[in-house]
Amino acid sequence: MLSSGWRVVCAAAAASLLSAGIASAQAKIAVISLQRAVLETAQIKKAQADLEAKYKPRQAELQKLQYELDALQRQLQSMQGRLTPQAELELTNQANRKQRDLQRMTEDLQADVDRDRNDILTQAGQRMQDVVKKLAEERGLDAVFDAGDTVYFKPALEITKDAVAAYDKAFPAK
Repeated sequence: MLSSGWRVVCAAAAASLLSAGIASAQAKIAVISLQRAVLETAQIKKAQADLEAKYKPRQAELQKLQYELDALQRQLQSMQGRLTPQAELELTNQANRKQRDLQRMTEDLQADVDRDRNDILTQAGQRMQDVVKKLAEERGLDAVFDAGDTVYFKPALEITKDAVAAYDKAFPAK
């Protein structure tokens, strides 16, 4: 999600610390699960609920269309052999139209949800990076690494919960 840029920053920081010959005991580091931190913010939780509410009517419309399509297909199956060729063709065409409409509406809904979700996550990710930077400066940290790129770290080094709390304070959910 956001970690590719973050990984570069972390790798550069690690390389500079190592090349400068700073002993690990002297370097102050922390670890954060950046993705988890973003997803656990009150703002993201509220945004998720808002998205669900925003798209609920369209989801209901899709379910209704799916029900209508299923009913047409059941009707075609149960009436097979008893319909005139013209009536069967008409029902088949109706089912095909509904299938196309359902497919198009599903794709449109998914695209809209993805676009909104990505906009929200991008903004929250940028804000979280600013919060982490401020947190690191306040604590005098030399580097903050993403937990996803770390093989092992002591739990005491993790600042994910602190970052979520700082984010929620700086950007309260409205």
